[in-house]
Amino acid sequence: MSENTPANGKTPVDFWFDPLCPWAWMTSRWMLEVEKVRDVEVRWHVMSLAVLNEDKLDELPEEYRDMLANQAWGPVRVVIAAQQLHGDDVVGPLYTALGTRFHNNGEGPTPEAVAAALKDVGLPAGLAEYADKDTYDTELRASHKEGIDKVGQEVGTPVIAVPGADGEQVAFFGPVVTPAPKGEEAAKLWDGTLLVASIPGFYEIKRTRTQGPVFD
Repeated sequence: MSENTPANGKTPVDFWFDPLCPWAWMTSRWMLEVEKVRDVEVRWHVMSLAVLNEDKLDELPEEYRDMLANQAWGPVRVVIAAQQLHGDDVVGPLYTALGTRFHNNGEGPTPEAVAAALKDVGLPAGLAEYADKDTYDTELRASHKEGIDKVGQEVGTPVIAVPGADGEQVAFFGPVVTPAPKGEEAAKLWDGTLLVASIPGFYEIKRTRTQGPVFD
């Protein structure tokens, strides 16, 4: 599914996100900048921090376990319901509306913020009811699995996949960056990320984070 080239000829970039994650949000805003400066088209997919961590809850801090139990399922279930009922094209705009309210506006992943985000993009208010339903959990888990299978279980969100030189997708976690680079800086980070990700056997570059997400 994800390997198909868009009809417009642009390079497809598949991006898996959980709307709850502020770092995935930062990366997604960078990808929107990359779309302006490189001939790429982002295709949005959901993954789930709740699904990712469900087999290792005993290893997680209590605060994080509570977050997964009480906040993580609702937003991603609403997004997958919107996708299933209204098509792939609504996923990106809904993610932007949710992320803007959750992160930039500081509203958090509340039912009120979800309802307002649906209104922002003209989607039916009734979609908010899926936050508490497992109606599309099979589809959610399938989307999550498609992304995480490309990079392995030891990473989180976001996952990005692009076509490789041999026709197979090259996928990676991140990059984790703040604030989201713009213009030529966005292009430089994209080019460099593709370069290192294309090297067989390359796995990781990392340094300690010295600040939290900068939303602007």
